[in-house]
Amino acid sequence: MQHDIVFLDRSTLNADVRRPAFEHHWVQYASTSAHEVERRLEGATIAITNKVPLRANVLDKHPSIRMIAVAATGYDCVDTAYCRERGIAVANIRGYATDTVPEHTFALILALRRNLLAYRSDVRRGRWQQTKQFCFFDHPIRDLHGSTLGIIGGGALGQGTARIARGFGMRVIFAAHDSKRARTPGLDYVPLDTLLRTSDVISLHTPLTPATRNLIGLDELRIMKRDCLLINTARGGLVCEASLATALKEGLIAGAGFDVLSQEPPVAGNPLLELDLPNFILTPHVAWASDDAMQSLADQLIENIEAFARGEPRNLVT
Repeated sequence: MQHDIVFLDRSTLNADVRRPAFEHHWVQYASTSAHEVERRLEGATIAITNKVPLRANVLDKHPSIRMIAVAATGYDCVDTAYCRERGIAVANIRGYATDTVPEHTFALILALRRNLLAYRSDVRRGRWQQTKQFCFFDHPIRDLHGSTLGIIGGGALGQGTARIARGFGMRVIFAAHDSKRARTPGLDYVPLDTLLRTSDVISLHTPLTPATRNLIGLDELRIMKRDCLLINTARGGLVCEASLATALKEGLIAGAGFDVLSQEPPVAGNPLLELDLPNFILTPHVAWASDDAMQSLADQLIENIEAFARGEPRNLVT
């Protein structure tokens, strides 16, 4: 059969997206708003989305759709329960960001641990020129060697982050909060409460699910060490943003580095957008977006579609 393929948000990939090697009709849109989705999916058999939500109310009007190819690892934008019930294959991207996300994670950790933003701001204000010696020590600088990194999420990205951490001489522990997930041999698992209490740096690499939404709230922030750093390059909804803003203002933790927010693009009023603190770094969901990683993602996206078309679906989440 000839497939009709619709890519709803092509501009989310800065890469070369080749066409599938089978008979098909291809339509792509730079972006798609909520009120445009239904019309643009008319007649489609394969829908490609990165972040455009595909919920039951939309999919129910398009019985021709047989596959949804998610151009990302996270697939919370798709109603997978509905797709599973209706036999719609949903495939995601895996393993493409095992270098770039951990590297971004450690860029945030190092910048915060050594107070780079604060020192950069001081130099810009002329503080260095005013000193009577060759340097100044206005902000604490701490090494990573010998400290403990707690990782929530033991998949490829969590383990990639752990490999870098061990290179710095850090002890690495993983949260054992998900009893249903098979544990990787050789990793040090501890209860989530223990991880929160004992880690010097906590890094999130777990999917956003009903069970993990607001996994970190004010109660969890209060039991962390006062000099702990919280890093989130996974999903914004894992952390209660209002609680994090409170924790940073009150000094409950030493700092935070986030690459994600609960709503993207963000809207005015998000408490993390309003923070102007040297111990908080916010980047615009780009941890995954190195040139190399994006091209790998684009290649895998089409390989997933081709596998489905020849009757050998892979990377299924339904």
